[in-house]
Amino acid sequence: MDSESFKTRLLPFYKKLYRIAVRIVGDEAEDMVQEAYMKLWDKRKELENIDNDEAFCIQVLKNVCLDHLRSRHEAEKVSAEEVEIESETSTANKVESHDDLMKVLEIMEHLPPKQREALRLRSIADCSMEEIEKAMGLSNINIRTLLSRARKQLREQITVTYN
Repeated sequence: MDSESFKTRLLPFYKKLYRIAVRIVGDEAEDMVQEAYMKLWDKRKELENIDNDEAFCIQVLKNVCLDHLRSRHEAEKVSAEEVEIESETSTANKVESHDDLMKVLEIMEHLPPKQREALRLRSIADCSMEEIEKAMGLSNINIRTLLSRARKQLREQITVTYN
């Protein structure tokens, strides 16, 4: 794929990709979209075989954003360990909330891949059902089923963890 066909086929999705990235990472959306386009450019020879350019772009962007969130999460984890205790009560609450979040994220990592992806897109990225359908290539009914099962497993595991 040459640069002209790349521009013609993939750049029209820029605004939609930006809106999705804003939902996922907020202020860093522009950087994430640029990184996604760099990854797409690196894979430009493989893009000839892609049937749905928009869905593929969304999937690449989603992966870039999730990788960024994971790396930021790891950095926050390290910096949280270095923070001195300012107030026992407020720090204890923050640590407890952080621990709860870490447990939920850990439980999510044990979900089947499609359930985990659907849950992240819907809950973390706040994507619409149509966007999830395009990104995952599944029907609305399949996505609703995946979300229902994922939420049920999360509830069960959280109940087991806290009881």
